[in-house]
Amino acid sequence: MELKSYAAAQDRYGAMPYRRCGKSGLKLSALSLGMWQNFGDRSSYETCRAVARRAFDLGITVFDLANNYGPPIGAAEKMFGRLMRDDFLPYRDEMIVTTKAGFPNIPGPYGDGGSRKYLLASLDRSLRNMGLDYVDIFYHHRADPETPLEETMGALAGAVKSGKALYAGISNYTPEQAEQAAKILRGMGVPLLICQSRYNMLERGVEEEGMFRTAECCGFGMTAYSPLSQGRLTGKYNSGIPAGSRASRRQTSLSKDTISPEMIGKVQKIGKIARRRGQTPAQLALSWILREPAMASVIVGVSSTAQLEENIAAVRNLSFEDEELAEIEKILK
Repeated sequence: MELKSYAAAQDRYGAMPYRRCGKSGLKLSALSLGMWQNFGDRSSYETCRAVARRAFDLGITVFDLANNYGPPIGAAEKMFGRLMRDDFLPYRDEMIVTTKAGFPNIPGPYGDGGSRKYLLASLDRSLRNMGLDYVDIFYHHRADPETPLEETMGALAGAVKSGKALYAGISNYTPEQAEQAAKILRGMGVPLLICQSRYNMLERGVEEEGMFRTAECCGFGMTAYSPLSQGRLTGKYNSGIPAGSRASRRQTSLSKDTISPEMIGKVQKIGKIARRRGQTPAQLALSWILREPAMASVIVGVSSTAQLEENIAAVRNLSFEDEELAEIEKILK
């Protein structure tokens, strides 16, 4: 598939909502394009390019990466760098490009964790991979109990003060860790912008632990990953595990054991509510996350423009009646 030279759609800001991130001045597109598993070496460049173009044309401005995304590790950032060179450099000022460090990235003792050595060296590698001078948000990808939090937050603050990142973020932190991180960063003159957490209808840990209250109190925003519970909330598993699906493959983060009759029953009932709303189950699941005021953006991972367009259509109906929310809550509980 040969794609012609790219000129962004003139009406790209016409339909996508943009939500303020915490108490900052930064607004994020309500949906972000995640590059965790579909932008590695096993993916077609033409398909990735078509997805990224369509996302930007439909108003997505946030492109979510990490130093370990692929496969293999680092491949997604290199793919994104090629996309920037081929299509998006003229639009760099309209894009929110994020990356993270915290999971294993290179061999040896300096390729994992939360040390200043690892984080700042990883950021430099990420910038080289993507061909960028700076990222908009640099996240610590997971808390590291073996490194003082002051050192980790100092590295994030240093990245911001050096100009290699515009904002500091955290991911996969508990509310207590996030509150402490925000306090340390505030003392360094660099506010905590955002926390990225796994959150969806079937996995509500951060809500139950009080992360949304912490975000409001500390002034940072939230973004959710795995909003469709790795496909479980789309309904694709309601009649079994399809060949070629993520749950059917080895070495995947989605286990067959999680496709239970109880889970399928919940998704089927959610699907009935979605149909009443004129939505697919996936669209309802995305809209439901965005009901939360602290949620600045929801990260979607797609392998085709058709999936992308279905997900983006969720923003057409983000309002819920109280009765709908009560019905959903009864199903989920």
